[in-house]
Amino acid sequence: METKNKEAITVQTVVKAPVQKVWACWTDPKHITQWCSASDDWHAPSAENDARTNGKFKTRMEAKDGSMGFDFEGVYSNVIENKRIEYDMADGRQVKIEFTPHGNETRVMESFDPESQNSEDMQRQGWQAILNNFKNYTESTL
Repeated sequence: METKNKEAITVQTVVKAPVQKVWACWTDPKHITQWCSASDDWHAPSAENDARTNGKFKTRMEAKDGSMGFDFEGVYSNVIENKRIEYDMADGRQVKIEFTPHGNETRVMESFDPESQNSEDMQRQGWQAILNNFKNYTESTL
């Protein structure tokens, strides 16, 4: 996929939870399936995650009406627990996520290489929507 000369897109949020809880909700498959969608008409029926350097992940994302779906997958190139995740998606694009604690809050900043099929604005909105779902889920989870 052609991504050269394109700057990474960055989305971020502040989650009202300590970094350990944020990390657990981000990396545990039982949590991933609860928040990993960009809209209410999509869901993540399954997730696998080996959150360590050279580990693999795969999240199945599907429209709830069954009309379409895809596997979001890749390999971790760098994992530092409670601090940073870097990975290469199956299509070769790279993603970096930073978890920055501030007391009982955690800033999550995610930067990713854009793809060429959809506008950068659409991609930013979609990834931000997923991140917002993550924030809402994490803050509501005990």
